[in-house]
Amino acid sequence: MHYKAIIIGTGPAGLTAAIYLARANVAPLVIEGIQPGGQLTTTTEVDNFPGFPDGIMGPELMDNMRKQSIRFDATIQPGRVTEVDMSKRPFTLFLEDGGQLTADSLIISTGASAKKLSIPGETENIGRGVSTCATCDGFFFRNKKIIVIGGGDTAMEEAQYLTRFASEVRVVHRRNELKASKIMQDHARGNEKIAWSLNRTPLEVTAGPMGVSGLKVRNNETGEEELLEADGIFLAIGHTPNTGFLGGQLPTDELGYLQVIPGTSQTAIPGVFACGDVQDRIYRQAITSAGSGCMAALDAERFLSEQTLNIFA
Repeated sequence: MHYKAIIIGTGPAGLTAAIYLARANVAPLVIEGIQPGGQLTTTTEVDNFPGFPDGIMGPELMDNMRKQSIRFDATIQPGRVTEVDMSKRPFTLFLEDGGQLTADSLIISTGASAKKLSIPGETENIGRGVSTCATCDGFFFRNKKIIVIGGGDTAMEEAQYLTRFASEVRVVHRRNELKASKIMQDHARGNEKIAWSLNRTPLEVTAGPMGVSGLKVRNNETGEEELLEADGIFLAIGHTPNTGFLGGQLPTDELGYLQVIPGTSQTAIPGVFACGDVQDRIYRQAITSAGSGCMAALDAERFLSEQTLNIFA
């Protein structure tokens, strides 16, 4: 089947783009992907999305966005895109079930997946004390003990941020030396609320009925195991943009994030737009993703209008 616009991904960026395009009578198709609703479906209460003074549960917020897009005649289809041919328009999308779709314009909003440790207790305690976003969840750990896992700039930044709320923030890193820049290390080491457990390998997230209770680690120097008590564990070991299915057809930065023309959502290929975490290595917030989804929809609508005008010129 052929569509004027296809959106890949149903996080805040993709669904916001769907709402805007549907209201503009473009009738977009949205491919849900392997995690419908994106990362917010794995969170609990969202307190920092405007318009919800009492907060809202992450899955409920995404369900509301989904319903809103359908209300304006967006079509949401389950499935996963495995390959895209961008060599000519219309673009061709190949689906996991063997189906094919074509589109005059394409919005990529496939997000970025937080890197995980793959240790026992980690995945099952996401939303129960394990988090990948300090600015999203730090507020919920007032006067609690927190562990930040990682040794780069992101880990130092998140540890610093979390000291606003926690009684103690402990940085755990598997090496004896940090990867972070010197200035970031100096700032973190100068913060009295940050403790250090370096040269420790995380082994297991421990939890009880109320959620996370600690992190079991191995001392790499002595080989001994120890349990570090904590109410929350923040993973700060990086993100991987979900762009593998694109086959390198679009330019990325050194970390793999899609590059767009500054101030727009336009990629290097006319008619292909990117929004949300797949092109945002800095903010990674639901509200910034939604905003960039709006930009992508407006850019796509303008592109489609220009193509129509060119046909009749």
